Amino acid sequence: MSTRSDSLNRRSALLLGGCLVAASGLLAARIPASAQPASQPARIGIVGAGNIGSTIGGLWAKAGHEVMMSSRHPEELKGLVEGLGPKAKAGSPAEAIAFGDVVLIAVPYKAYPQLAQDHAAALKGKVVIDAGNATQARDGEVYGEVQANGIAAVSAKYLNGAKVVRAFNAANYKVFAKNAHREGGRMAIPIAGDDPAALAIAAQLVKDAGFEPVEVGPLAKADGFAMGSPGFGLDLTAEESRARFGVAR
Repeated sequence: MSTRSDSLNRRSALLLGGCLVAASGLLAARIPASAQPASQPARIGIVGAGNIGSTIGGLWAKAGHEVMMSSRHPEELKGLVEGLGPKAKAGSPAEAIAFGDVVLIAVPYKAYPQLAQDHAAALKGKVVIDAGNATQARDGEVYGEVQANGIAAVSAKYLNGAKVVRAFNAANYKVFAKNAHREGGRMAIPIAGDDPAALAIAAQLVKDAGFEPVEVGPLAKADGFAMGSPGFGLDLTAEESRARFGVAR
């Protein structure tokens, strides 16, 4: 008899496999090509229902994806999910991780060690979009790790086994809310990761949220747009962003 874990693994494998099909049909079976509802939308678990989680989650819900917002007290998210529309629901972090073909991590960076302790097995093999930033005043010892080793290495440590893509961490949530689907050249979102299929999925979800992804390179390159770096807080078009990070189209 198939186990629940087997089912989740099969679903993740099907999603990842879709990325390797024809470029013209990237993720057509799972993710819409534009910010319009799709017949087979992606399921996205969002760990953290604060400013970034609710902003990006709301954009995905409006694009037709199914999202599960989560916190340790999901009953407190009733008003939030009602405001995001019928594609949104609430759950615990464990439920959101199990729900999602893709998982967005949007919690304070000091929570990453506990996140790893509680959910490492469930996150293994998942496409994880990591939107966290480390700040000295809030994140204590983990901030020290980031200063010593870089945020890419520290995220890889605590999200070990996941297919990590750094994205949606290079600006304040208010910037995202203001610029989603803007006219006259979409705002660029730098992304970095080591898994090509995960990068393709993250890039499509960036587009669905109303932005233009700019693939900066492997995960180590994410240090170049972390909070406190010269690449943080830039409101650029994709062309400007590629020039800034020195990457080709």
